[in-house]
Amino acid sequence: MVEPDSEVAETPLYLRVAAALREDLTQRRISPGSRLPSERTLSQRYHVNRQTVRSALQLLRDEGLVVTDRRGTFAAVDETGPEPAVPVLAARRPTFPGGPRAAEALVRASLTWEPPPAPLASRLLLTPGEPALVHRHTVLGPHGAALQRAVSWFSRPALAEIPQLSRYRRGGDCRRQPDLRLLYHWMHQAGLRITHRESVGVPPGPATAAGGAARLVVHRVVSDQHGHALEITDIDFSAQSAAWTYEFSA
Repeated sequence: MVEPDSEVAETPLYLRVAAALREDLTQRRISPGSRLPSERTLSQRYHVNRQTVRSALQLLRDEGLVVTDRRGTFAAVDETGPEPAVPVLAARRPTFPGGPRAAEALVRASLTWEPPPAPLASRLLLTPGEPALVHRHTVLGPHGAALQRAVSWFSRPALAEIPQLSRYRRGGDCRRQPDLRLLYHWMHQAGLRITHRESVGVPPGPATAAGGAARLVVHRVVSDQHGHALEITDIDFSAQSAAWTYEFSA
């Protein structure tokens, strides 16, 4: 059973199921290549409905940890060996800010409507001063220190093309703790062929966070097949405490 605690009480159920299964997969309690229990069995084990299990499995598929065919869902065979103990820059399948291990950390997120900085307005296909949907995301360490901060601005085409985002239109459902971890999966579901362009650098001013950890910044622009920006994100993170996944498209 997935047991909530005080720090993750607000985490959606499917993320907690995914975290439990991810732990079994990474610790080899489910051997690579072996078949996972059925959706029905998993829903009984974790005391959740089958749709919650499906969402958790989809997240693990997006992370490349499991594969599904007509026979069922299987643990992916990893020929590269175990993941290094020290976080490194690596190429993996795209994940919205937070990274594949966000379900195991304390996360604070919010959605608001705000006018973007003037240089971003035209890139988001907005008129000057027009509000945009803004997602703020912070990953906290065990002692409450911010390991990663991200701010994402969504464009007019993003709200028009992605049904799961359109519900957050101004005056809509802007929850205090939104979950957009499947954003790039939603883009693919909407038939969008997306390109990630990212710049990684050192922030202006002090390049170290509290405690002396090095800091890096990432500027990400996600565009559709027509060259329209869907999302513009700036991420600032502690390079010694949080892993960063570098996404790209060929």
